[in-house]
Amino acid sequence: MADKMFENNQVSLVGEIVSDFTYSHEVYGEGFYMVEISVNRLSNFVDYIPVMVSERLIDVTKDYRGAYVYINGQFRSFNRHEEHKNRLVLSVFARELEFLEEAEEEEATNQIFLDGYICKEAVYRKTPLGREIADLLVAVNRSYGKSDYIPCICWGRNARFASTFEVGTHVQIWGRIQSREYVKKINETEVEQRIAYEVSVSKIEI
Repeated sequence: MADKMFENNQVSLVGEIVSDFTYSHEVYGEGFYMVEISVNRLSNFVDYIPVMVSERLIDVTKDYRGAYVYINGQFRSFNRHEEHKNRLVLSVFARELEFLEEAEEEEATNQIFLDGYICKEAVYRKTPLGREIADLLVAVNRSYGKSDYIPCICWGRNARFASTFEVGTHVQIWGRIQSREYVKKINETEVEQRIAYEVSVSKIEI
């Protein structure tokens, strides 16, 4: 059953470690830590992706900044309660981690496959330049009755296709994880720079 759950949410990344490890939480005596990986896009843009790693996979007391790694795992979400409401927090949960001699410049540096269900009505819009976009929220089942809620963004004909989906539609998605900076308004006088993570969809099927 666990293997089946793993198959419906698969991520592989190749990137450079750009932060220290920071403690996240512990489960049954196993400590989990967060680390940030930079992954190059083909467009010379860099995505900074948070990765959760077990202390059993790597020595979290060492400084690995500048090292290149291959990570295989899942894109996971949890709700963090802040400012009187829940905020969706996303990270890659590493199941495997390998060190590489150097960066691998190829498309396979950032890949994700999701098999899940549309859990919110698609938001379809056009940019000022006429580019079509659709935002989706996809629920992917995890073992022990849990689910991950993954924001996905479609472009062009994929956006048009996705805009017709009803809540509950079963979808399969292929794409890449991307990071995006935005400004969050805290109150009348304060704003905060934040980073959102989402799946940029290259292929979608129902």
